[in-house]
Amino acid sequence: MDREPPKAAVRGRGAAINPANRFERVAATPDWSQVVDEEDFQTPAPQTQFFPDQSKSILSHNDSPDIAFSYSINPYRGCEHGCSYCYARPTHEYLGMNAGLDFESRIMVKYDAAKLFREALCDPAWKGELVVLSGVTDCYQPIERKLKLTRSLLEVALEARQPIGIITKNALVARDVDLLAQLAEKRLTEVFVSVTSLDDELIGQLEPRTSRPAARLRAIKTLAAHNVPVGVMVAPIIPGLNDHEAPQILAAAKEAGAKRAGFVYLRLPQAVAPMFLAWLETHRPLAKKKVEALIRDARDGKLNKSQFGERMKATGAYADSFKTTFRAFCRKLGLNEERFELDSSQFRPPRAANGQGWLF
Repeated sequence: MDREPPKAAVRGRGAAINPANRFERVAATPDWSQVVDEEDFQTPAPQTQFFPDQSKSILSHNDSPDIAFSYSINPYRGCEHGCSYCYARPTHEYLGMNAGLDFESRIMVKYDAAKLFREALCDPAWKGELVVLSGVTDCYQPIERKLKLTRSLLEVALEARQPIGIITKNALVARDVDLLAQLAEKRLTEVFVSVTSLDDELIGQLEPRTSRPAARLRAIKTLAAHNVPVGVMVAPIIPGLNDHEAPQILAAAKEAGAKRAGFVYLRLPQAVAPMFLAWLETHRPLAKKKVEALIRDARDGKLNKSQFGERMKATGAYADSFKTTFRAFCRKLGLNEERFELDSSQFRPPRAANGQGWLF
């Protein structure tokens, strides 16, 4: 008789399975019928590997009506944070890898990120439009502590007076408060720190290699103390799992110094769906049926809607009730009362990568 695959989590990883790459014709499937001892069901945790990314450009452009910015930079492809629900996981399939453990353990690194950014800003057609760091993967994931690619991008932005937005789940962003404070003084930056839950145990399972909640709140406090405009993203909202925490998260972020707040309702595109459902089965089996039903309720019975203009929207009675509650608490706490407008009029091309200066 065929045996069931293991349900145990991979220690330190958000994905317990490696779904087949949708672009590959051949996929390997473990033969669990040969397993004798239950201990053999444990999948060994892979060591993180880093590979050079040979991209020739650094700015990514999008024309989606669902996203509030047009340009972004991701110095890393793949993300060691390992968030089990991450919508970016399927992007690794374009690299010939999978959206599961490969996404969080085989990271592509753009070592030339600062050089490529400088070249992009020297393009005569560039006018200083907002650029967001972490449009897909987190620019402050663990390896950033060593490589400092994000910091080098901020240095180029400061030199060019280029507006920069940041979204991150890592308290490491506070390391660069010196640069961020200088950018903020010129109205050139705004930072959003994502806080999914205040429950350390849940975060350790859901987002295994991110900063813990208290550290993220400390990062908000540090940024606010240096007059860096900072907000909180309560994201993603997973109905039936963390949605009840939103008022407490908003209050904690406000106390730490956040001025703005937003949220993103969970969606599960492509290979993310089976992985997150497997995560629920492993870590929250009693809540799995309820959570899945509520996710579908917000997406017309589906786990994801991919159409432009629809993919980021959550509808239905439960989702509408959450939106009302979220906005009410934001008003009560005085969040989102003002919008920080970044100033692109100060932009000036940086010194060219070859060291050549500008005459005019």
